[in-house]
Amino acid sequence: MLGAQEMATGKAIGRHKEKALTAATVRGLRDPGFYPDGNGLYLKIDNNGAKRWIQRLVIQGKRRDIGLGSAGLVALADAREAALENRKLARSGGDPFASRKKAEEAMTFADAAQKVYELHAPTWRNPKHGQQWLNTLKEYAYPHFGKKRVEAVTSADLLTALTPIWNSRHETASRVKQRIGTVLKWAIAQGLRTDNPTDAISKALPRRDSSKIKHQKALPYTEVGKAIRLVQASRASMAAKLAFEFIVLTATRSGETRFACWSEFDLEKAEWTIPASRMKAKRQHRVPLTPRCLEILKSAQAIREAGSDLVFPGTKADKPLSDATVGKLLKEIGVDAVVHGFRSSFRDWAGEQTSHPREVLELALAHVIKNKAEAAYARSDLYEKRRQLMKDWADYLATEQAKP
Repeated sequence: MLGAQEMATGKAIGRHKEKALTAATVRGLRDPGFYPDGNGLYLKIDNNGAKRWIQRLVIQGKRRDIGLGSAGLVALADAREAALENRKLARSGGDPFASRKKAEEAMTFADAAQKVYELHAPTWRNPKHGQQWLNTLKEYAYPHFGKKRVEAVTSADLLTALTPIWNSRHETASRVKQRIGTVLKWAIAQGLRTDNPTDAISKALPRRDSSKIKHQKALPYTEVGKAIRLVQASRASMAAKLAFEFIVLTATRSGETRFACWSEFDLEKAEWTIPASRMKAKRQHRVPLTPRCLEILKSAQAIREAGSDLVFPGTKADKPLSDATVGKLLKEIGVDAVVHGFRSSFRDWAGEQTSHPREVLELALAHVIKNKAEAAYARSDLYEKRRQLMKDWADYLATEQAKP
């Protein structure tokens, strides 16, 4: 039970006021204490900064405190909804504890995964991404322990599910492991279990044979200019030709270019700003545009669809060029590389043929600095230095294209 002393440590936001808190308030509060919202719901901030939801109710004549989960996992709106249901049940003579215990006893791993999926639905990059998250669990985890109670899932269950695909489909297996861990972390926050087996199985999984790791096919940088010539001479659509060369010149990922919109470009500044929502690292990325990039954009304006903001439209109205279209084009003209591989070609060229600093090269590729100490000091995106780097790359490719 939380006492009067504990309640007094919080700053009063309003006595018995309905919906006294806001999502912004919840994020901003830091001082340890007990903050009321309404319907007996409180935000409890521990001395270590952890935030959790507590509801105080009179249940069958006794005052009880009900934990509603971590504020980091349970949104304010969801906590309010749960608190309202508990209060209604308590006022009618029911016991929220008994009801929750009954529900928890029946909750399987699949039930918990569905709850987490719904909880995170507003944050998915797009509906397809969210469905993929759930589908991988359905395919690889559910057959082994989907019907098992979530608190009964063990390290052995995880190993049974992951071991067969750990080497053969490692990227998929790693994602499944991470997603299983997310579900189990939610279960811990709900008080359904106390441990997360995903933390303990890494050393028990098979060691990967690095000699069998297949990297994305890439061309030597000396052959990239020839590849651009072959694409330009092909019978591909103008949008495909322009998009391919733009991808190579900017060293961007395929989707970053294919979904590019005119509203993202400042042609006077020769600058392209890719929004965070389309970046792998979820950070806005500025791309300096070379004169050749501006020429490509001028050509793209000539094929712009009326009323569309897309720079590189596909065959369907107001739909971007598909990744398969560009990949198929490379196969048809005999270029032994995938579109993503041209980022590797750029990186190899920059590392071997230029004296540009490593951090400039990594920022040009929009890579995240993994070293936390180094990242703390990397406040600049080194934009002007990257502009010179991309100009050097464009000049190199122009020279290679001019060769017989």
